[in-house]
Amino acid sequence: MEKNRGNNPIYFLTERLEFPDVETANSEGLLAVGGDLSPERLLLAYQSGIFPWFNEDALILWWSPNPRMVLFPDQIRISKSMKKVLKSNQFKLTKNTCFEEVLNQCAKVKRSGQQGTWITNDMKKAYLELHKKGLAVSYEVWEKDMLVGGLYGVDLGHVFCGESMFSITSNASKFALIHLAKELEAKKYRLIDCQMYTKHLESLGAKEIERKRFIELLES
Repeated sequence: MEKNRGNNPIYFLTERLEFPDVETANSEGLLAVGGDLSPERLLLAYQSGIFPWFNEDALILWWSPNPRMVLFPDQIRISKSMKKVLKSNQFKLTKNTCFEEVLNQCAKVKRSGQQGTWITNDMKKAYLELHKKGLAVSYEVWEKDMLVGGLYGVDLGHVFCGESMFSITSNASKFALIHLAKELEAKKYRLIDCQMYTKHLESLGAKEIERKRFIELLES
């Protein structure tokens, strides 16, 4: 692992399966560059509070921002309108029935201030491998027989690392997230990692906590 000698040290990963301490990340949360997207490295990353995020045809960038956006399962915020949706028969939820399609739909979602998608072809291959190993899971939302929303992430057994979600029909991704939170609360999961702040996630009950606290919850 080599270190950039600039003002904001960034670690360049080698073939060795390791990451630097998350406290060495720069002010934007960038921790390291390079390495690969092998299932072993991805799992180590998530277990260490690190995630990949980069554009197509670019070096792999590894992040551990401070603060960290999280959602405690018992703090999911459900509006009156969503309570009506949950009680209706508008949507049906399934799990792991079409992981690749959820991945593809999430890749189509346009992100504010970002050109193209961060879910590159290499990322798709990597998460499909994680899915085959039972580590990456998807939740699908159906309206009649049409896939209208969903989300996917990495399940560590006590923390769910949310990666992305999509919604073709209004409230579909909220429907998936609410059911995920209820399931994880019942299983006594510590939290859902949402990575970065967005107003949408905040409206659903997610909040920012210090990275140190996040790592403590991740390791406990």
